[in-house]
Amino acid sequence: MKPAAFFISFLFLISVLSGCAGKGEKTKATESTDSLTVADTGYTGIKQFMSGRYKVMDVTFKNGVRDGLMKSFYQDGKLRQTFWYVNGQRQDSAKWYYSEGQVFRSSPYVNDTIDGIQIQYYRTGRVKAKLGYKKGFRTPLLEEFNPDGKPVTGYPDVVVNIKDNYNVNGSYLISMELSNKSQRVKFYTGEFTNGVFDTINSKRLKTTKGIGYLELKKSGSQNKGYVGIIAQILTNFNNNQLVYKKIDLPYKDLK
Repeated sequence: MKPAAFFISFLFLISVLSGCAGKGEKTKATESTDSLTVADTGYTGIKQFMSGRYKVMDVTFKNGVRDGLMKSFYQDGKLRQTFWYVNGQRQDSAKWYYSEGQVFRSSPYVNDTIDGIQIQYYRTGRVKAKLGYKKGFRTPLLEEFNPDGKPVTGYPDVVVNIKDNYNVNGSYLISMELSNKSQRVKFYTGEFTNGVFDTINSKRLKTTKGIGYLELKKSGSQNKGYVGIIAQILTNFNNNQLVYKKIDLPYKDLK
């Protein structure tokens, strides 16, 4: 089987049979699990799943439920992922591997939801990044490291510009961008909820060429005196950095 055909068959198998990461809520962090759900036959033992002549994964079952180690494989048979299941739910650390065998990423799971500090690694074994999760949601924690082990620094700031037309037409326009002019950013209004970023409680702002816009208007009701902005910045390591910016408002009735 050609590699492309193998890959398509593998994706089809996963899309039909795999479970979803976390609890299935669309705002929670999700990861490719390559996990399988099969009919409850009461089977206990390890089942092998194949794509043509290639083994895709081994899944351990107890009384028809995933329980124990699940392993997926690259086409050449080398280990690709491992998950540990207890009574059908992912627990402990899920690991992804480079094709050479080193751990690429380790993610902690509690009751089928990513919860804790995810760690990414270089092929050398050095830590590449640490990302915080809480019950499936990202926290602001992000630490990245260069190949020599030194922490990454020099992240951009959020720069805010104001166009105050309150006394002209009752409008107050806030624009924001990154100090390095990068366009790899999304802006939201809102706050961290219980220490996590939840898009249900945030509103994504219109962003054009890296500049986000929020227009407030004079209203007949009181505001809280400020507006919170969360910038979701894609780093050079392709991780999302979450930066909060509080913008004080000079007028108490802007909405």
